[in-house]
Amino acid sequence: MKIAIKTAAEIAAMRTSGRVAARVLEAVCRRVRPGATTRELEEAAREEMARAGAVSAFFGYRGYPAHICVSVNDEVVHGIPGDRTIAAGDVVSIDCGVLLGGWYGDTARTVVAGAGDPTALRLIRAAEDALAAAVARAVEGAHVGDLSAAVQRTVEAAGFSVVREFVGHGIGRGLHEEPQVPNFGEPGQGPRLCAGMTLAIEPMVNERGSEVRVDPDGWTVRTCDGGRSAHAEHTLVVGRDAAEVLTERDGPDVV
Repeated sequence: MKIAIKTAAEIAAMRTSGRVAARVLEAVCRRVRPGATTRELEEAAREEMARAGAVSAFFGYRGYPAHICVSVNDEVVHGIPGDRTIAAGDVVSIDCGVLLGGWYGDTARTVVAGAGDPTALRLIRAAEDALAAAVARAVEGAHVGDLSAAVQRTVEAAGFSVVREFVGHGIGRGLHEEPQVPNFGEPGQGPRLCAGMTLAIEPMVNERGSEVRVDPDGWTVRTCDGGRSAHAEHTLVVGRDAAEVLTERDGPDVV
């Protein structure tokens, strides 16, 4: 397994793509509201990317037909934007990836349209807390399994489950590079991390069971039991003492 270590100049370029990805994600999340369509979110992302001089990391990737992924309620990831109208209380996950200057940035966030019920808010918080727990362990000398175990422990302690079929990944000049970063595992297992590795860590958290299935469209992943799902993701660079998040953002989970 070959894992790329990025130079200082390459990390600087990824900071730029990461900032753009974060800005696009925030612009889209601000437009999540009851009555909006998922196609409107797609158009907002496309316009924001064009304004920044970036292109979508997803559009055309293995035939994917949109610029972002919009997954609602029981949809876990890879939801295709379209004519669906968002209802009050819907749990909406936005996954945004950009390519700028030859480097990728990838980030995701889940928000509630309007007022969310307590379980929805706890679900989203569990995904964000799991992401933070993994980021805190992304330091030189740790193993991928340390990150994976942190995600799993955080999610299960909150009473939810992690998706096992889809994982985080390395990132750089490729959208998906080595290593894979599962959302479950054992501490001390997997590849050892080195400063300069760049990863996209992305907990996918289900309200009920962990099992998922893919819709006939070949893309949309949803829970088998109809429970809702939340997705959180950051691109980061592994550091000697602490990771640097390249897609940092601010904002509430209820919009």
